[in-house]
Amino acid sequence: MCGIVAYVGKKICQPVLIEGLKRLEYRGYDSAGLAVIGEDGQIAIRRAVGRISVLENKIADSEPLPQATIGMAHTRWATHGAPTETNAHPHLDDQARIALVHNGIIENYTVLRKFLEEKGHTFQSQTDTEVLAVLIGHIYQELKEKNGVHLKPGLSLLGKAVQTALHEVDGTYGIAVLCKEEPDTLVVARKGSPLIIGVGDDEYIVASDAAAIVEHTAQVIYLNDNEMAVLRPESLHTTTIDDVVVSPVIQQLESKLEEYELGDYEHFMLKEIFEQPQAIENCLRGRVDSKEGRITLGGVAGLARELARAKRFILTGQGTAWHAGLVGDYLFEDLAKVVTEATYASEFRYRNPLVEENTVMIAISQSGETADTLAALREAKEKGALALGVVNVVGSTIARETDAGVYLHAGPEIGVASTKAFTCQIATLAMLAIYIGRRRFMSQPQAQELVDGLLAIPDQMRRILSQNQQIREIASRFAGEENWLFLGRGYHYPIALEGALKLKEISYIHAEGMPAAEMKHGPIALISEGMPVVFIATRGYQYDKVISNIEEVRARGGVIIAVATEGDTNITRYSDHVIYIPDTQEPLQPLLSVVPLQLIAYHAAVIRGCNVDKPRNLAKSVTVE
Repeated sequence: MCGIVAYVGKKICQPVLIEGLKRLEYRGYDSAGLAVIGEDGQIAIRRAVGRISVLENKIADSEPLPQATIGMAHTRWATHGAPTETNAHPHLDDQARIALVHNGIIENYTVLRKFLEEKGHTFQSQTDTEVLAVLIGHIYQELKEKNGVHLKPGLSLLGKAVQTALHEVDGTYGIAVLCKEEPDTLVVARKGSPLIIGVGDDEYIVASDAAAIVEHTAQVIYLNDNEMAVLRPESLHTTTIDDVVVSPVIQQLESKLEEYELGDYEHFMLKEIFEQPQAIENCLRGRVDSKEGRITLGGVAGLARELARAKRFILTGQGTAWHAGLVGDYLFEDLAKVVTEATYASEFRYRNPLVEENTVMIAISQSGETADTLAALREAKEKGALALGVVNVVGSTIARETDAGVYLHAGPEIGVASTKAFTCQIATLAMLAIYIGRRRFMSQPQAQELVDGLLAIPDQMRRILSQNQQIREIASRFAGEENWLFLGRGYHYPIALEGALKLKEISYIHAEGMPAAEMKHGPIALISEGMPVVFIATRGYQYDKVISNIEEVRARGGVIIAVATEGDTNITRYSDHVIYIPDTQEPLQPLLSVVPLQLIAYHAAVIRGCNVDKPRNLAKSVTVE
C-alpha cells in the first residue's frame, strides 16, 4: 500500500527520489520521507506528514541535503502508529547506522521489540518498521564483532545482517536498507510486498511500482518472495533469504511514460473513465475473432481441456475486483453452464473452504499484489484447485503464482478508484465464459452474437461518454445529499454495488448498493422525501420487475435516476432523470451500465471539493491484510 523508491548509481539521487515519490503517491500518502548518504558517510533524513509537496517544502526550508548518489524514499499509509513525523519512514536504528523503508506488516514486532529493549536498545516511534531497523543494526554490530564472518562473494556485511534479521521476522515486507558504513550499497528484499529493480547504465532504481521506474529504464527485474538483492552502481547480486544465489531475469516493461501522465484531463480518474473504450479494445485485441465467432486466449490455451471439464469455478477478489467477480459469477453460470461462486478473498482462507476435485480458482486483481487475494489463491492451490489469474500488471505476484491467466492490458491505472481495470476485468471474464461455454454447451450462433457484441462495446462506451455534461448536471443536483441507494437485478446487482462503492470512495457520501428486490425486505425504510435512488433499468428479462421496484420507491418520495436502454420511452413515466445507454446482449450490459455511475461519482466528488484521485484513508494497492 505504501510506496518505495530507492536509487544507487552515478546521478544525484534526490530528484530521482522525489519524482518517484510523486508517481507513487497514489499508493499511500499520510506521510513521506527520504534518506541519503552524503560524502561524509552520514545518513541525512527528511520526513513530513502529508503530501509529497509538504516534504518538498520541508527540504527546501531546511539545511540542504548532501549531493548524494545513493538514497531511498517512502510514502506511508499508516498501519502501526498514527500519521506523525516520528512514525514516518525512513527509520533509523538507535545508532543512526542503519536506515530502512518498509512496506508490509511485521506481525511479531512486539516480541522483537521486547527482545531488543532487553538488549539495551531504544525506540523513537510506534512502528513495526523501526523494530526491523534496530534488529538489523543489532545483528550488524554482532557480525562486526565476529572476526572472520564468512560472506559469499557479492553479499556484504549489510546483506548478511538483513538476511539474518529476516529469518526472525513473521509477516510481510518489501524493504530497502542503507548503512552509513557501506555508503555505496543498497540492500532490498521482499516477501508478500512487491519490489521491482530497474536496471540502468551503472545504476539501479528500486520501486514498489513500475510508475517510479519507467521514466529511467524499461529493463526490470521482479523480485520473488524470499529473495533479496545487494546493489552497487557496478554490480547486482541476488539471492534467496537462505543465501541461495539466484540468476536474475531481466524483463521489458510494457507500459510507457506517457501512460502515467495526466495530459489534458483534470484528474486521473476522469482520464481513465474516458480511456475505457481504448482499454477494452486493447483487452479484446487478438483474442476476439469476429469472422470465426471465436475467442482465443493464449494464456489458458494449454488448460482448455481442464477448464471445459471443471465442475466448479471460484472467483475471488476484493472491492471492485470482487464486484467484477460477481458479474463473472452470472457470466459463467449463464454462458458456460458451470457452478460458480464469487467470494471475498479476505473471507475465503479463514473459513476452511471446501475445494472439490476439478475446481478452478480465478484470482482477480488490478495490481496482481492484493494481499487477501493472493492468500486466497494460495489456500485454493494448497487444496488442489487449478489457479488462474486475471490481473493488469505483468510480472506481478499473482501472475507468477497462478498456473495460467489472462492479462487485462488496460494500461496503468493511477486513480485509486478503479474504473478501466473494472470494465476490462468484466470483458476478460466474459471472454473466459464464452471460451469455456463453447467447449461445453454453447452454440456457434450464440458465440457469434456475443463476440459481435463485445466488439461493439468500445464505440457504445464512447456514445455514453458523450453524455458527460448531462450526467454532470444530474450529479450536481444531488451532490449535497448524504444518502443514496443503487438498485439493480441480475447482471446489474453487482453494478449497483460498484456504483455505490464509487460514490463512497471518492465523494464520502453514504451509499448502499443492493438487489432491487431486496429493497422492500428492510432497506425501504431508509427511503425519505427527495432521496436519490439510482436504478439500473435496462431492457432484459427482469425489466418489468424493476419498474415495479421503481414505483415502490416513488410512492415513498424517492427521486429516481434511471440508467435505461436507448429507445425506451416508457421509463420516462417512472423516472425523474434518465441516462440512456446503447442496447446490447444482457450478459454484456454491465460493461455499459457502469459508465454513467462512474461519471456520477466523479462529478459528485469534484463538486464536493474532494480529492478524486487520492481519497482519504484509501490506497490503490492493498498489500497488507
